[in-house]
Amino acid sequence: MLIHLGNKEQFKEVVSKGITLVDFFATWCGPCRMLTPELEKLAEKDQSINVLKIDVDEFQELAAQFNVRAVPTLVLFKDGQVVTTGSGFRPLASLEQFVAQAK
Repeated sequence: MLIHLGNKEQFKEVVSKGITLVDFFATWCGPCRMLTPELEKLAEKDQSINVLKIDVDEFQELAAQFNVRAVPTLVLFKDGQVVTTGSGFRPLASLEQFVAQAK
């Protein structure tokens, strides 16, 4: 499921259970706009994971908490714990490999 973060409380709720791929993005970022359709495909293809999009301009505190220095930055969670991070555009196959690290 693809989720756009509405508030900080929702962040904790979403990442606390199961596998969640968090996309820290910015609306003005070209690679972020290219990544969104790939994330949508991933969310559609693998219903067992959540894909959470967080706008770094709206949620600067969360971005700082996870040391986001470039966008897009992906942070993979399993049951509330960070598994791995990465940055930059990734096609669907690469996203699937990235998420597989938490399975």
